[in-house]
Amino acid sequence: MSENGISEQIVECVPNFSEGRDLEKVHAIVGAMRVDGVHLLDYSLDPDHNRSVVTIAGAPDAVLESAVRGVGMAAKLIDLTQQKGEHPRVGAADVVPFVPVSGISLMQCALLARQAGKEIWNRYGVPVYFYAGAATRPDRVLLEDVRRGQFEGLMKDTMRDSARRPDIGGPELHPTAGASIVGARTFLIAYNIYLAGSGVSNADIEAAGMDSALISSSGAADVGLARTIAKEVRASSGGMLGVKAMGVLVNGRPQVSMNVTDFHKTPVARIHAAVAQIAARHGAQIGDGELIGLIPEAAYEPNADWIRQIPQFDPEEKVLERRLSHPLDWP
Repeated sequence: MSENGISEQIVECVPNFSEGRDLEKVHAIVGAMRVDGVHLLDYSLDPDHNRSVVTIAGAPDAVLESAVRGVGMAAKLIDLTQQKGEHPRVGAADVVPFVPVSGISLMQCALLARQAGKEIWNRYGVPVYFYAGAATRPDRVLLEDVRRGQFEGLMKDTMRDSARRPDIGGPELHPTAGASIVGARTFLIAYNIYLAGSGVSNADIEAAGMDSALISSSGAADVGLARTIAKEVRASSGGMLGVKAMGVLVNGRPQVSMNVTDFHKTPVARIHAAVAQIAARHGAQIGDGELIGLIPEAAYEPNADWIRQIPQFDPEEKVLERRLSHPLDWP
C-alpha cells in the first residue's frame, strides 16, 4: 500500500526459456532482464527438460521491459535447431505469462502481454502467439493448442496453413528462435512428483531399442507408470479440474510433471493424494515432490503432506509474497 492509500501495482512474469544445461547462457539471459523496479524472485535450470524458469515481479512497465529484454537475449543465444529436451517448446523464449499480483487486473495484464508481443517482434524479429487471457482467438486460449507440433512441426505448418500463423510477425517462425507465446493468466503452480524406484534412463531405453511407454514395472516404478498416472489426473483426460500433466524421465527417475492452473478449485493436497493413490493401485509409491518457481501465499499449506515431501522447502524462498521482501541478487 502506498502512502496515499492506493494499492501498488505489482505484476509477476514467469518466462520459460528453452535452455536448462548451460548456466552461462541462462545467467546472460537473466542478467539482460535487470531493469530498475523489477525484482528477481527465482530462477532454476532443469537439464532433463532442457528448460529454465525465471520469476520476476514489480511495476507493470518495468516488468514488461525486463521480459522483452530476456526474450531478445534468448533469441540471440538459443538455437532450437540444436536444442532437445523432455519439455515441449516452440521458442527460445517459449512462454511469457504476465500474472496479476496486486493492484492490477487480469485484463490489464492481457493488455501488457499484447504490448510485450509487439515489442518482441519489432525489436528482435521473433513472431508472437497470444494465449490464455491475452488470446485473440478461441483456439489459442490453451497453451498446448498453440504449441502443438513443437518448433519443428510449427515451422512447417506456418508455411502451409494460415490458421497456424503467428498473431504478430511471421508468417514464418524465426529460423533459430522460433516463436514466443505471450499471455496473461492467474497463478499457476508447477508441481512435480517423483515415483519411488530406480527407474530407467533414456540411454538404457534407446540402447535396448524399446518404447519407454511400453516398459512394464518390475519391482520399480517406470516412466510408463508416470504416464499412466498423468493421464488419470489431467483434466483433458477427464481427471482433475485445472490440472495439466505428463509423465517424463528426469535424471533417470520417473516423474509426474504437472501444472496446476486453478489451485482454489483443485488444491495441491488433493492432487498429491490422488497421485499417491493411483501409484499404490499399481504397486508403487511416490517419492519426493518438487516446485518449479513460486507459489502464492493462498496455496501454502504448512502441515500438508505435499509440502513436507519437498526437500528443504523454505516458505521464505518459495512463497511469492514473502520472497518480494528479500529478492535475489541479479547475476
